[in-house]
Amino acid sequence: MQDFAGKVAVITGAASGIGRAIAEQCVALGVKTVLADVEQAALDQAGSDLQARGGTVLCVRTDVSKRADVEALADKAYAAFGQVHLLFNNAGIGAGGVAWEATWNDWEWAIGVNLWGVINGIKVFLPRMIAQQTECHVVNTSSGAGLIAGAGSAPYVTTKHAVVALSENLHLGLEQRKSPIKVSVLCPGTTRTNIAFSERNRPEELRNPEQPMTPERQAGLAALKSILEKSTPSEKVAEDVFDAIRKEQFYVLTDPRWMEMVQMRVERLLKLENPLDPTPAVIKLLGSQA
Repeated sequence: MQDFAGKVAVITGAASGIGRAIAEQCVALGVKTVLADVEQAALDQAGSDLQARGGTVLCVRTDVSKRADVEALADKAYAAFGQVHLLFNNAGIGAGGVAWEATWNDWEWAIGVNLWGVINGIKVFLPRMIAQQTECHVVNTSSGAGLIAGAGSAPYVTTKHAVVALSENLHLGLEQRKSPIKVSVLCPGTTRTNIAFSERNRPEELRNPEQPMTPERQAGLAALKSILEKSTPSEKVAEDVFDAIRKEQFYVLTDPRWMEMVQMRVERLLKLENPLDPTPAVIKLLGSQA
């Protein structure tokens, strides 16, 4: 896809971070943009800001883990604009620690948003997009953690790896059917987003018992905030996404330095060697971004 003017995009997780940056790119390119997010106040603000820039924008509060919400999102998008050409299954959260210590709530929340959110987007939108018989593109947001696996945040790593596999399957299935719909999977490295503060949007029924703010937790949050502040800007990631759409590029890695860690994992796999924690390489990478 080379010409974006007049096209219609649907973006989940659109009120902040990468989703908001993608929405800004859409407006700049003349794309009619449907913003979906679970955080109503931030969604309203994003919509207002983009309309002030001259964008044609529709805001729809959406919990992507709920099929009915995604169906309502599609109904409203098609009622307003008639077609959808760009689908960004972008909503995501971070939760949980190692596999046995992550709570049942952590697992349910992460799988609901990070994986079911993408599945719902595909199941609800793809049949309608296929029926259009027009040039379209789907971008599923995974993570650099979808290509490597460290020892922390098992729910996050598991769901992000699943999104990569699902996206590969979607790409191959559409290609086999000779569909004009193309697919990309976005695997960003550390990016300046609010994902470290996902708890603000955790549903009440999936909340964990409140933990005391110990000095260790406080220091950890401060370190994470510092890392995010030094990470790749969301705007740069959005530019890479649109560059990939133009090139019909499937894998979108926004920081080529992460390829070193991907290569390390693949080489160990080919040699049938046990997994190696990539954390030291990640820390080295983050240090080089300071």
